[in-house]
Amino acid sequence: MVPLRLNPTLDPDRLAAAYRPTRRLVIEDFLDEASAAALHRWATTTEDWRHILNGGEKVFEIPRAAYLAMPAAERDTLDQAVTAAARTGFQYRYDSIRVEDDAAARAKRATPLDAFAILMSAPETLALFGHVIGAPDLDFADAQATAYRPGDFLTGHDDNVAGKGRRAAYVLGLTPAWRPEWGGLLLFHDGPRVDGIVPGFNRLSLFGVPQTHSVSSVAAAAAAPRYSITGWLRVTTE
Repeated sequence: MVPLRLNPTLDPDRLAAAYRPTRRLVIEDFLDEASAAALHRWATTTEDWRHILNGGEKVFEIPRAAYLAMPAAERDTLDQAVTAAARTGFQYRYDSIRVEDDAAARAKRATPLDAFAILMSAPETLALFGHVIGAPDLDFADAQATAYRPGDFLTGHDDNVAGKGRRAAYVLGLTPAWRPEWGGLLLFHDGPRVDGIVPGFNRLSLFGVPQTHSVSSVAAAAAAPRYSITGWLRVTTE
């Protein structure tokens, strides 16, 4: 198991004060340098990615290699259907690697992604987040790695799913030198005003549930996928 560590200079009181007005917070340099670098190396070299998208309430998963190997005409038809669905409803497409919620399963697989999930669910990490968001009852954090390539996106939603016990969501950016015009921004929908967060390396975005948000489409000009690890801080009972 790869040892991962939080940045030891994080100040819980300062973070809590910054979070409180909007229930949103950006934490720069969330992990120590070695931990962030290890996760970036893993994300850019692993072959475990699966392309996921939804058709209404159904979720479809295709190994990334199989998706890229699809005949051009077949992929174009799929792309057109996804684009059309996004015009009027909830729609997403991106690459993902999921983590089991079970601690023993995480320890057995022992990838850097599993190590991150274990770190996020450690008692000291949950205590930090519980102080920041005002939720001392946190039990664990779930996690998935995501890679948004050109044309990938996630339309507006608020993460409020009955029975999931989600107190807050997080997004840890793992892409260096991202430019805002490449898209992939985490957007919060505040009526006519939109608040956006640009992906950043080792930048953790934290926000309370529910809040309507989306991820804007990644542009064709993007020099690399938008890598991140996302999940929720959760309680086991509502």
